Parts: sequence; structure tokens; C-alpha cells
Amino acid sequence: MQNLTIAYIGLGSNLGDRHSSIKTALKILAQTEHVEVARISDLIETAPLADSDQPHYVNAVAEIKTTLTPEDLYAKLVDIETSLGRVRDAKWSSRVIDLDLLLFGPEIINTPELTVPHPQMHLRSFVLSGLCRLNPQLLHPVTEESMSELAARLNGADFVLNPNLPQLISVAGVIGVGKTTLTEGLSKSLRCNLLLEPYDKNPFLPDVYAGKKELALDSQLYFLNSRIEQLNLQALAGGQIAVSDYIFDKELIYAKRLLNPQQLTLYEKSFQPAAAKVATPVLVIYLHDSAKKCLDRIHTRNRPYEQVIGLQFLEKLASDYEHLFAHWKLSPVIRISMSNFDCARNGDIEHLTNQIRSYVAV
Repeated sequence: MQNLTIAYIGLGSNLGDRHSSIKTALKILAQTEHVEVARISDLIETAPLADSDQPHYVNAVAEIKTTLTPEDLYAKLVDIETSLGRVRDAKWSSRVIDLDLLLFGPEIINTPELTVPHPQMHLRSFVLSGLCRLNPQLLHPVTEESMSELAARLNGADFVLNPNLPQLISVAGVIGVGKTTLTEGLSKSLRCNLLLEPYDKNPFLPDVYAGKKELALDSQLYFLNSRIEQLNLQALAGGQIAVSDYIFDKELIYAKRLLNPQQLTLYEKSFQPAAAKVATPVLVIYLHDSAKKCLDRIHTRNRPYEQVIGLQFLEKLASDYEHLFAHWKLSPVIRISMSNFDCARNGDIEHLTNQIRSYVAV
């Protein structure tokens, strides 16, 4: 007796009677020999990925049981698409029906004809939403993370890998959470460019922490200019990975905490033009931990000018970061609790590196 495999099929349509096309495709699939359609997610409407002028899609995910090989199942899906009038022309074009083999049990397949898991399913909220309705704890064979975790990283947005853009990975989090240590470890494991913020080179920072608030604007502008130099779209090469120990958007977090209203008004005039020049990260690694543990790390590393940082300030920064990423839709965000992650533990770095490779286009 042949082995029975649980597989997941993504369905989509944005031409004609979209609901009818999906229902017909499911009916044909259910009538296919050696295939049982077990469950179907809700149908949802989504915007097209690459062309806003296209009609919106209706999408769903089906869970099936089959004794077919993945290659034979894929061939059946292509046959169904053809029978319903699917025309295979330009990529991202509108289509009457689209059937994607998302997952075939725990198998990882990379052949010229077939890639399983679907290579960008972890970047599609509309796919992960359907999978979460069917099996939220199902593990992705490559990232080894659950569908619910992968969906949470997207915050309801959809993304496309683009090798023409700089593949910037930004590590974010409050002072003392471990950003630089992790960034250095990732740079080694990914063999990529390392971008560290120049804390020790900022001539104004020690005085600002010492209470000289009149120098806060100079300090923030120093950091802003250094960010522009490091993250400028002209400075970072398309298709090449770089990892930074900060996220550019933190600038406004610190500016709003450290500057008075007049200074902030002047700063924002420089910030807006600068923001248009820097690369958007393709992935954010957001580290979080208790403010108390972060303060302990600050005391342990013993940078003199940081010793005046208090617990309340760190708690406010943590709240600011949470607010930032609660509304973040510019890239996927991998959240890491530093209570469960050890930068010195090779297994932790290797697991994270393996996941990162799924979010970059190289």
C-alpha cells in the first residue's frame, strides 16, 4: 500500500467568476484519483502582489490527502489549471485560476520543475492565514517554524523577494539587549557586510548622557548623518546581504525622547529627506528582554557614559519599540526573546541564520 501524505494547495483567482473558479477547481481536485480533499479554509479577498491595476484575488488553502508523488500531484494541478482556461504568460499576470503546491508532508524538493515548500509562501499573509485556519502549529520544513509564527512575522502584509535591492537585515531593540553581539555573529555566519552604529565616535553623546541637553540635537544629527552614510541606497549593493545593529527608524524614537520641542522640529526637517535616501530592511530581527536585564548588561559592559541610564528610560524605549513594530509593515519581523536565545550558542545562531536565508534574495 502506498504511503498517504497530507499536502496543502494554495488556490487563487482574479478573473471572471472568481469564487466559481475556485469551487470548480476544488471539485475537480476532489474527483481526482488518489486525492481526497480533507478541509478548505475560508475564501478571502486580497490585493495583487505586483500590479495594483489588476483585479483583486480570491484566495483559499486546501488540505488534501494523497498517495500521489509530489511530481504527479503537481502535474494534476497544472492539468486542472489548463482545463479551466489558465494562460501561462508573464509572471504576476492575472489568471482565471492558480493552484500552488505549498507543502507536501515534511518534504523539501528542489528540482528544475518543482520547489516545495513553495519558495515564497512564508512571505504571503494570505497563504499563511489559510494555513493557520487549517493547522496553525504545522511546521515549515525549511524554517522549522509554525505557520502561526510565520504569519505573525508579516503583520498582515505580503512581500516579494527582490534581488535588485540591497538585502539589508536590521537588528533592533533597546540599549543593552544584545544587538551588537548578535549582529557580529550573524555577519560571520552569513559572511556578509557588518554595519555597526558609531556610538564611541559620537563626540556629543557622553555630554548628552551627562545632562547637557543643549547638545542633544548635535548628537542626534551626528547619528543621522552616520546612518545616511551607512544605509544610503548608493552605498549598499543590490543582491548583497548587509546586517546592521540598529534600525534607521529608531532615530525618531530617540529624538522624541531626548530632544525638546524646538530641537525636535529642527531635527525632523533633516530626518524626512534623509529617510528617503536609505535602504528599507528586507528583514528586521527584533530583540526584546526585560528592562532590568538590559540594565544589568549595560552595567556589565561598563561604558562610562551609559552608567547614568536608568530603568525608567529603558522601559519607555521598550514601549516605543513595541509601538513601532505593532504597526510595522515594511518588512517581515522576527521577534526574539533574549531570555530564550544565547548568542554564544552555535545552535541558536545556526537556526536563526537558516531562517534568514529564506527572507533574502541572493
